Amino acid sequence: MDLIVRRANLPDGRTGIDIGIKGGKIAAVEPALKAQGAREIDATGCLVSPPFVDAHFHMDATLSVGFPRYNRTGTLLEGIQLWGEMKPHMTRDWYIERALEYCDWAVGRGLLAIRSHVDTTDASLLDVEALLDVRRRVKDYIDLQLVAFPQDGYLRSPVGVKNLERALDMGVDVVGGIPHFERTMAQGAESVRLLCEIAAKRGLRVDLHCDESDDPHSRHIEILAAETVRLGLQGRVTGSHLTSMHSMDNYYTSKLIPLIAEAGVHAVANPTANILLMGRHDSYPKRRGMTRVPELMAAGVNVSFGQDSAMDPWGPLNGGDMLDVAHMGAHVGQMAGHDQLQLCFKAVTENPARALGLEGYGLNVGCHGDLVVLQADSPSEAIRNRPSRLFVVRRGKLIAEGPRMDSRLSLPGRPATTDFARKTKAPAALKPR
Repeated sequence: MDLIVRRANLPDGRTGIDIGIKGGKIAAVEPALKAQGAREIDATGCLVSPPFVDAHFHMDATLSVGFPRYNRTGTLLEGIQLWGEMKPHMTRDWYIERALEYCDWAVGRGLLAIRSHVDTTDASLLDVEALLDVRRRVKDYIDLQLVAFPQDGYLRSPVGVKNLERALDMGVDVVGGIPHFERTMAQGAESVRLLCEIAAKRGLRVDLHCDESDDPHSRHIEILAAETVRLGLQGRVTGSHLTSMHSMDNYYTSKLIPLIAEAGVHAVANPTANILLMGRHDSYPKRRGMTRVPELMAAGVNVSFGQDSAMDPWGPLNGGDMLDVAHMGAHVGQMAGHDQLQLCFKAVTENPARALGLEGYGLNVGCHGDLVVLQADSPSEAIRNRPSRLFVVRRGKLIAEGPRMDSRLSLPGRPATTDFARKTKAPAALKPR
């Protein structure tokens, strides 16, 4: 074997598992693997996960916070206004420099697949050209999937229609849109139909910023689900944000959620962004804004979490750590149950991998030799502590390594353990099951 990770804890609860990688692929997943590795990693007591996946990001804007000025209100609309002020002054080199720096952050945190929306309403398409170059440069360590995103509206922008087609011709992977930003609800619905038809004609996936609003009457997701069925796009369509669903009445969503599930539409919530940007017109009580994640999951919808932004006009925070996103998702969605925490972990690993259509993803024999060794013993522990990524492996090669942190609690007499509750001598009848 080229690499063997020994005595790992896996996300499905198995412990003491060895993972052997040969020729860039996982060749064995079993206890006490009787083989030798050119390199071996001792993962005793550590969680080994497939790489983290960010289902929704804006890499063209990342690390631009404060240019040309700060977002003083912190609102979505001022962020859009700021982006409009920035675009005329952007350079190809600055797009590339910021994106590559962010990709370095991502790799160090075990984030090896990203779907990034890239604005196609800049007449020059300079950002598209730059991000295509970045995709080529990082392909050996990050799967970067690009979405043609008409930020100023597919129909509303004077260059929206033409430039989206140009971006796809240049090699952008996914058809994007923003129907709720069109001039009317009817134009928003028309944009959904047209964009889905483009995707069907070209054999591409679709990912629309859909109903990123507190308005319960913003219902483009139902059009997206209907068009998915009409055009036979099941499994290839994603509705991102869906925040208006947080404000809809229960009767309507009791019809809507089954329609989304029936159409096989993926959903992406962006917990850190949604809790930050939504409900801004409320005094109190104030809406949380994130879509109905537990209900969508319960209905069988594939739900992922994304970052949306990292230090850009819409958000001054985030730093490439998908465990921060899962942590926020658990809080905002009130998903504190043990099984729910497992689902939050899947929302930054397995689920977005499905939404992006990543081939060879996972920890099964035959999958790519991609994995992350975390200083935590379980997914819930990883979400709680957001621990060090001890090793990040891509195609069987070690590409990042982090320090082991002192996990002891800062209280006198507490033992050095990452999971204090499970190490205490509780009565047998009270042991966790």
